[in-house]
Amino acid sequence: MNTRIRRIAATVAAAAVLPLALSACSDDGGSSAKSDTDTKASASAPATDDAMTDSGTSTMDEPFGPACASVPKDGAGSFDGMAKDPVATAASNNPALSTLVTAVKKAGLVDTLNNAENITVFAPTNGAFAKIPKADLDKVLNDKEQLTKILTYHVVGQKLSPKDLENGSFDTLEKSKLTTSGSGESYTVNDSAKVVCGNVKTANANVYIIDAVLMPQS
Repeated sequence: MNTRIRRIAATVAAAAVLPLALSACSDDGGSSAKSDTDTKASASAPATDDAMTDSGTSTMDEPFGPACASVPKDGAGSFDGMAKDPVATAASNNPALSTLVTAVKKAGLVDTLNNAENITVFAPTNGAFAKIPKADLDKVLNDKEQLTKILTYHVVGQKLSPKDLENGSFDTLEKSKLTTSGSGESYTVNDSAKVVCGNVKTANANVYIIDAVLMPQS
């Protein structure tokens, strides 16, 4: 009888211990599996929207400056339209550069500019030319040699990024130098002309529209 009672007691004790052991194993396995899952999820999780935005938006690769707002939103004179044409053709589609285009045609530089590769053009607006007294401007427009000298002074034989303009000195097609300075979205050429719409792309040039006509030193 005593032996039978001891067997029953041992069975009951084992039955009580078994669920506790299974529960402990389940907790350990679940915790480990959860930890592994969390680790994998953390490793494979995509970057946050903020991180993607920070790495994906480089405003310095886009046109900038107050005068950019006046550029047509679509058509040949828009930023997308100008990017498809060589620089002289692109400028002819921008109403703000009509005086410059007239000067380029008078100097016979249309083909020269359109056929050049990897250049930068500092393009004076109509307002920039309007700062020159009319009699003086008319005289220059009718002097092909002088006009060519002035216009080629606005052209650099390499593509310049905004970063390049921060503190630069560059040889022009006119064979003398111009200087640039500034940062962010504020740049000046020869300490006189301000970039009012910068980093405009054409098929063969980077264009910086400026508010004054640059004059060669000699």
